[in-house]
Amino acid sequence: MAKPRPTEFDKQKVVAENRRARYDYHLDEKFEAGLMLTGTEVKSLRFGSGTIAESYAEVKDDEVWLINSNIPEWSHGNRFNHEPKRPRKLLLNRREINKLYGAVNRKGMTIVPLSIYFNSKGRAKIELALAKGKKAPDKRATEKERDWKRQQGRLMREHG
Repeated sequence: MAKPRPTEFDKQKVVAENRRARYDYHLDEKFEAGLMLTGTEVKSLRFGSGTIAESYAEVKDDEVWLINSNIPEWSHGNRFNHEPKRPRKLLLNRREINKLYGAVNRKGMTIVPLSIYFNSKGRAKIELALAKGKKAPDKRATEKERDWKRQQGRLMREHG
């Protein structure tokens, strides 16, 4: 029997985070995937540069690809430097790929990257989530709830 997946992923050093995703989408199920990177991409990520704000993932030919993510060229790279916005292959199990494919095709969900990080073994990983887009009233409700939580915290500190 396979060992169960941890509820939280082992994030040692977070390189890029998509904070807007939590505001724009209802996040459903989270996945951890490996990234297929070249040497200069890894070096650039280790320096802490990279953005996934406008990126998304798609399933194409039984493979998952990260589209529109930006990892800038490494400063000391020469002619072997990488292309900053190239599609990058994500490494997932067949069962996870099938689950993502089914959710995107049948339920109309989106695969949204939440963060790129290095785990304790030094491997670059990406946290993906199956997400459903929020409408404007949902976003207002989320903002209202966040403001109320902040105000609750203030009241508790004052009268605590």
